[in-house]
Parts: sequence; C-alpha cells; structure tokens
Amino acid sequence: MFPRFVTVVLLLVALWGGLAHASGASGNSGTYVVKPGDTLWSIAHHYYGGDTRRGVWDLEQRNDLGRSVLLIPGQRLIVPL
Repeated sequence: MFPRFVTVVLLLVALWGGLAHASGASGNSGTYVVKPGDTLWSIAHHYYGGDTRRGVWDLEQRNDLGRSVLLIPGQRLIVPL
C-alpha cells in the first residue's frame, strides 16, 4: 500500500512540475546587448521615448544596476517592454 501511495505522489509531483509555467507577472521583456558608447539614457530613449527618466529607472531596477552604472560592451540587459 505504501509503495503505491509514494508512486502516485511522485507521479502527481512530476505532472505538476511539467505543467508549471511562468505567470508573466514581470510583464513582457526583451534583451539588449550593450554596444560601445551606449548609456542607460540612450537605451531608455530608444526603447521608451517619452519620459526617458522612467525608462532609465526601469532598466536599473530590472537589471539590479543601482545608481553608479558602468555598462560594458557585450553586456546583456533585460529591457521591460
């Protein structure tokens, strides 16, 4: 009886794990590869237009960059869209 119970529980856990997916709570996002001369301001202006300050803040928060940001060419940034 106990081995059958364990087998059923393991199958249910495997099924649940296979069906799990991201909730999308973080919203849509893309990836941007930093080029020489890029700044957060220029990237935010390109992607967000309008209030570029908000775009810079979004990029800093989404990528855990903090306030003193040094971008390195080749670095990948997550761009919330």
